Amino acid sequence: MNSLNDEEKWEVRMKKITFVDTGVLIAAAKGQDEVAKKAMEILDDPDRIFASSDFVRLEVLPKSLYNKWENEAEFYKVFFNDVGVWANLTDELVENAFNEAEVWGLSAVDALHVAGAAFVGAHELVTTEKSQKPLGRVKSVPIKSIHPAS
Repeated sequence: MNSLNDEEKWEVRMKKITFVDTGVLIAAAKGQDEVAKKAMEILDDPDRIFASSDFVRLEVLPKSLYNKWENEAEFYKVFFNDVGVWANLTDELVENAFNEAEVWGLSAVDALHVAGAAFVGAHELVTTEKSQKPLGRVKSVPIKSIHPAS
């Protein structure tokens, strides 16, 4: 892989690091409704670099592969191939997830997503959850809901 020149490095620094949860990916892959359109607007935004984790990948890809939903699986594969920043599993990330879950009343997976987003310095975590749900209370990373009732 070639190294980035100074102009390319500047372009990367100017992009918004966005961690999307599984609901956003599922909506984009399957939906035709307002949420799906909002999800695709986020995913098609050239001013973003996407962050993700193996937890997100584990939530969406195996089921689509098992059920032979080829188009959906391909959609997820393309997304994960384009992820620019990965939140790798570490003891620190798990400990941070535990703390997030305890403080905000998050489910285990939501806590891992929040901790992962915070760990990689994401500018936002985009979700399909309503802003009134526990995820909407989080303070460690800005939460953006694309749910129509938010």
